[in-house]
Amino acid sequence: MDIKDIIKEENKVYGKTPVLTDNVMHYCPGCSHGVIHKLIAEVIEEMGIQDKTVGVSPVGCAVLAYNYLDIDWEEAAHGRAPALATAIKRLNPEKYVFTYQGDGDLASIGAGEIMHACNRGENIVVIFVNNAIYGMTGGQMAPTTLLGMVTATTPYGRNAELNGYPLKLTELIAQLDGTCYVTRQSVQNPVAVRKAKKAIRKAFENSMMKKGTSFIEVVGTCNSGWKMNPVKANQWMEENMFPKYPVGDIKDI
Repeated sequence: MDIKDIIKEENKVYGKTPVLTDNVMHYCPGCSHGVIHKLIAEVIEEMGIQDKTVGVSPVGCAVLAYNYLDIDWEEAAHGRAPALATAIKRLNPEKYVFTYQGDGDLASIGAGEIMHACNRGENIVVIFVNNAIYGMTGGQMAPTTLLGMVTATTPYGRNAELNGYPLKLTELIAQLDGTCYVTRQSVQNPVAVRKAKKAIRKAFENSMMKKGTSFIEVVGTCNSGWKMNPVKANQWMEENMFPKYPVGDIKDI
């Protein structure tokens, strides 16, 4: 059989969305970021908003998202993506504006920024990837690191008396009057991926309805930081992360 017969349109099972660039992703094998990028790109394509979307990514693993999604991007200082997204959306209300941030960024140095942006009810989308560790800088403890979890800066496990408790930021965000949709999702299997994609689309649609801020936490893996292979990392996430960070909608107005 000729290769041309195989690649005919009627034989196509899946086609990569053109919103994703052809750049080879640099993420570690098993990392959740690549899947989340794909979902954002597919939603943008399906909504026909590629030329109307602006992403904001700050420091950390999230910073290189602009290499993979062919949309307009702005890079923010560490933790400051919500402030920059606020300015972009207010100056360009016809644009779909979202931030893409990790837990070491959003829940730590950016905690004040995200709280006030959500409290103001900015009509933006926030995508918050929580893998409970600083992935890019060497595996240090993050605000979302679990009790007992070993990291580069908690070699004997996180201790509440010394390090405080894991921060359930999404539950705090849900209490703010400015948020309209607050959800926690994951991408470790096909069912979870479909739910996460549905949540992302709903958030983008909300941003044009002037309902306030939509906040999506995605519980993800960092198998390099956790020192696990991808399969074990997914299992560990389900057994340890989900009890502390249960998936599902928290607020939907």
